[in-house]
Amino acid sequence: MPNRPLLCYITDRTRFPGDEFSRRARLLTKIAEAAQAGVDYIQLREKDLPARDLETLAREAMGILREHALKTQNRELRTALLVNSRTDVALAVGAAGVHLRARDISPEDVRLCSAGAPARVTISVSCHEPREVQQAAIAQADLALFAAVFEKQTAPATPATGLDALRQACQYPIPVLALGGITLENARDCLATGAAGIAAIRLFQENDIAEVVRRLRSL
Repeated sequence: MPNRPLLCYITDRTRFPGDEFSRRARLLTKIAEAAQAGVDYIQLREKDLPARDLETLAREAMGILREHALKTQNRELRTALLVNSRTDVALAVGAAGVHLRARDISPEDVRLCSAGAPARVTISVSCHEPREVQQAAIAQADLALFAAVFEKQTAPATPATGLDALRQACQYPIPVLALGGITLENARDCLATGAAGIAAIRLFQENDIAEVVRRLRSL
């Protein structure tokens, strides 16, 4: 079990009430809370937004993260932004990296696209079977998000992979973050399989992030 589990807050502004302006404002507030709490990664997963709007939102998020980084001398508290699917947007705003879905371009292609970037791009990959984690490791991705470990309340039809599959996924040389139906009650079981950390939407977005981080890091 890792001493300090990696934590990834996956955003979804559509779950906030109100109009688009209100939801974006709530989302940016949550991003600030996540940075303050020391979440390792924020995956900007606003997949319904057109590229221009996504870039604007990503720039605002990066502004928040840069401001927080200037305020702290502890590098462990710095939070990296990963933009869902859009390598071009991630590069344009100076984000730390990109999260790739199963049907996106390969990590190798991202490396080629980002060859001129000032820093190495962090790549996380969605995986649903242990063999996909193996492929992500071979492709030299940096993180694998393995889902859905447990049945999700918002998508009960999505089959759960279970802890045994998560344990198999964790045998490969890449950090694996458990995703899907993760709660404070079952997170310990995920980490006990060898998972490097936890990724979630609802766990972070619908709760006090600082308290969630405190409890996860105390497991």
